[in-house]
Amino acid sequence: MTHEIFLPDLEAGWKWPRRISPYIPEIRQECLDWVASFKAFTPEAQKAFDRCNFNLLTGLSYPWLTKDQLRCACELMNLFFLFDEHSDKSDASEVWNQVGVIMDAFRNPDKARPQDEWIGGEVARQFWSRTIQISTPTFQRRFLESWEEYLQGTAQQAEDRCSSHIRNVTSYLEIRRRTIGARPSFNILEMDMNVPDEVMGHPTIRELESLATDLTIIANDILSYNKEQASGDDEHNLITIAMKEHNTDVQGAINWTAKLHAEMVRRFNKLYLQIPRWGGPLDMDIQTYVNGMAQWVGANVQWSYESERYFGKRGLEIKKTKVLCLLPKTATEGGKIGPVVVDDASL
Repeated sequence: MTHEIFLPDLEAGWKWPRRISPYIPEIRQECLDWVASFKAFTPEAQKAFDRCNFNLLTGLSYPWLTKDQLRCACELMNLFFLFDEHSDKSDASEVWNQVGVIMDAFRNPDKARPQDEWIGGEVARQFWSRTIQISTPTFQRRFLESWEEYLQGTAQQAEDRCSSHIRNVTSYLEIRRRTIGARPSFNILEMDMNVPDEVMGHPTIRELESLATDLTIIANDILSYNKEQASGDDEHNLITIAMKEHNTDVQGAINWTAKLHAEMVRRFNKLYLQIPRWGGPLDMDIQTYVNGMAQWVGANVQWSYESERYFGKRGLEIKKTKVLCLLPKTATEGGKIGPVVVDDASL
């Protein structure tokens, strides 16, 4: 018997409509060619990677960036997912090595990478070499801090996976806030800004950041759950953890998580009206930053349905009906690196 689940409307109450950068059609192919040039995947896996359409995610997330800024953001998005795919198939010590390679490339963007090194180092070096030419030192410092947190969180996730360690909801969210990569993604919004630390660290701005991060986590974990449970890769997913902690089934966990999401939406909307004012151009920068985070939250949901990563070509249909058939459990592909794109016929 087919097990159907019902998905919540993750855009309900969200006040930031879908927008997309006008530059995406112009730079999409050059970004695809750029990431393919590293030969980080087999030809088959590269096709699956391209079907995930990470450049669409960038265009939806950053509709107001300049063309040069957007090109940097596209490279970052591809670096995120390239590292994600490689680290998912690596043991913990290998992931820590990948972390070291990437951080060395960021700290030494003018240094040629060793020929026998993991390819992620050169991807990171090229992204950062391009980015530092058009960004402020304030952005660069903040980005490197949040990026390193993301890398270390992913390595910790690899340690959990290797030891089959299952966290509870609270400890899971602590590490997921790092592995989701939201903070470095938000940092991109301030590439041309010089916002002082005391302003960016204001409790209201910090809470809006935390809410935007958690909203992204919840939506991602709900929408990726089916694909992940089918491949046995759902231990680092809030739905699986909520099922165990609350002794419920998949639908019960989704309903509980959706309720949490709705409460956070209300809190974000309320807090948005309470953003402090500092005066002058700084107020415009902060407004741009917060609106950008909010745009990210909606873009994550839209891309999840519009790309082929989680629902194959049936994403928009599933978004409309909100009905999803749970995929059968399938054997993993022996540690092959690269994304597995959902087969439409099995949904």
